[in-house]
Amino acid sequence: MKESSPILDEIDRRILGELQRDGRLTNQDLAGRVGMSASPCWRRVRAMEDAGVIKGYAALVEPAALGLHVTVFTQVSLERQQEKGLQVFERAVGAWPEIMECYLMTGDADYLLRVVVPSLAAYEQFLMQKLTRIPGIASIKSSFALRSVKYRTDLPIG
Repeated sequence: MKESSPILDEIDRRILGELQRDGRLTNQDLAGRVGMSASPCWRRVRAMEDAGVIKGYAALVEPAALGLHVTVFTQVSLERQQEKGLQVFERAVGAWPEIMECYLMTGDADYLLRVVVPSLAAYEQFLMQKLTRIPGIASIKSSFALRSVKYRTDLPIG
């Protein structure tokens, strides 16, 4: 979202809720679900897109359908938290498709990564040929997900 957050009213929130559940809704169907006519609904959606509230639209794909059976949460600590080291790390991980999410953290580790790969061997290869080659890494701790208990993509709109 852009620097100043737009004020969202109840209709905007209903629109967002419906689009989070089904991003393929036609404007006509969306307008009907939120109780308004199509033109004002379309204007509201465009305004939220322009303001950066709606970042984009995507299809949610089942990882196993692509042979991606292993999810790893990886904690990375750097030797020093200096701006150049952070930039080097973030630039490197930003280029690798195996990394689905990367967060700069407080606490024990500097970064938390969610990595998705086909197998344990593929994770080992990722670790040895990519992650450990980033300069300035002090430690890497990996935790393997056994199964997903809860996974959501829709934000709580309250």
